Amino acid sequence: MLSLVQAALVAWPAPREIPLLAHLRSGWWATIPALSVVAFVFGERALSGLADGLTYLALIAVPPLAAVGLGWAMRRGRPWFAPAAALLFALAWADRQGLAGESAALALDALSAVTLAVLLVAVSPRALVKLGIVAMAAVDTWLVLSDLLAAPNVALNAAAPAVHLPALQRVVFGSAVMGYGDVFVAALLGALLARDWPLARRGAAVAALLCLSFDLLFLVLHELPATVPIALTLLVLEAGALRTRRRTQPTGPA
Repeated sequence: MLSLVQAALVAWPAPREIPLLAHLRSGWWATIPALSVVAFVFGERALSGLADGLTYLALIAVPPLAAVGLGWAMRRGRPWFAPAAALLFALAWADRQGLAGESAALALDALSAVTLAVLLVAVSPRALVKLGIVAMAAVDTWLVLSDLLAAPNVALNAAAPAVHLPALQRVVFGSAVMGYGDVFVAALLGALLARDWPLARRGAAVAALLCLSFDLLFLVLHELPATVPIALTLLVLEAGALRTRRRTQPTGPA
């Protein structure tokens, strides 16, 4: 289910131009995906309360970002959809341990990721964002294989805000857990593809196939870097675009 949500996020973002943010445009923004993973892992080791801080940061930031996603950032979003974020939050709070509540929290995280992705693509060179996605997957893989990610993840997943408020710093569905960065990177790819709806749909289909195939590794492993199938989706699409350009290039005289 979480893998299918990742795939769907590739088709969710709307193509948005934000002229007001033009002066903020910089290649440094594209380093955020990879740096966020490294900063979390080593920050959690150095600062014991970081997981709790991230929990409250997500609690404060995710619902309004999800409202913006419903009203503006997602494809076919409408301003009058935005109040639905409050209903999703109420359901996530009321049924914190049930599948309905977990689905509502998952929707909030996914929609907020769409908003952040659209904003990041608006202020970053597209080529560098693509490199950032691949770099995030590479860093994520290294941290998982070296077992550096396990302990920080346990701390983050165990953290919970007071009075049984929903924990929005990670996504949960049944017994499966995925990091917020895993849904964000899928939305980031979607924001890159948003200008070309047929390409976005094709990307979502490729992502679904790769994510579900990658999940077969859970038969032998208990933890996987869920950013990898999204990076592979990007590489598959780039390879397809390269083949198309070569096929359509005019040939010279014999």
